[in-house]
Amino acid sequence: MRPLQWFAALFALVFLAGHALAAPTRFTVEVSGKGPDVILIPGLASSADVLRPTAKRLAANHRVHLIQVAGFAGAPVAGNGGEGPVVAPLAEEIAAYITASKLTAPAVIGHSMGAETGLMLAERHPALVGRLLAVDALPFFPLVMNPAATVETVAPQAALFRDRMAAATPGQWAAMQTAGMARYIKTEAARPGPIREAVASDKSVVARAAYELMTTDLRPDLARVTVPVTVLYAYDPVYGVGAEVIDALYAGAYAGTAKLTLKRIDGSFHFIMLDQPAAFDAAVDAFLK
Repeated sequence: MRPLQWFAALFALVFLAGHALAAPTRFTVEVSGKGPDVILIPGLASSADVLRPTAKRLAANHRVHLIQVAGFAGAPVAGNGGEGPVVAPLAEEIAAYITASKLTAPAVIGHSMGAETGLMLAERHPALVGRLLAVDALPFFPLVMNPAATVETVAPQAALFRDRMAAATPGQWAAMQTAGMARYIKTEAARPGPIREAVASDKSVVARAAYELMTTDLRPDLARVTVPVTVLYAYDPVYGVGAEVIDALYAGAYAGTAKLTLKRIDGSFHFIMLDQPAAFDAAVDAFLK
């Protein structure tokens, strides 16, 4: 083999090896459209389908990277199998994907667990993220139940919740997801799809991710987030408190974030994109301008 041919072959082998090492195991991704990069990350036990309408709309003038988390909505468990955390390793794999794909400061839009994943990215890899839209998520999720919660006070309850989910029978699992979606989606006609996706999710992956979310407090590191952050959060009178209480909860939770925009969407539960799709689309467009 001539020296030039040998060098070309060696370069190809090195490139392919690096590409293989960078291949994600904790998620799959669908890429569509052309333009500035946008990464969409769905939430706990959700399918990529919950953000697919957004992906299709944005693909007209963006290159959209639609994430499906392994083990959710019937997707193979793959790298999320076994034991231990799910969300932090997912964030690290997305960071590796951004680097391997040579994306330049992509916008990240995450719902719920996907938003916490985006926050981890922005805190731990600030040079890789251009801006973040966190949809109905807190940097410490237990605050929604107890504003005085700490990791230490929540950990025992979180462990019980994790173990209960992991041990649920198929019937119990389906009942848990059905009841949960009634609290998370106000529009009854929009619930069947997310319920099916949650029921089809791997119990161990969901249980471990839920435990991680309940015992991870990102507030101490929010000062490290230097990119613009928009937090879109839901409110409905059925919450039983005034809108000003929810406003104060989110403002306090995200205090210390350098470039913060808070926007409340009324008449919605947790899945804002399903309960108030027009308002959600408008907020996404404003975020991307």
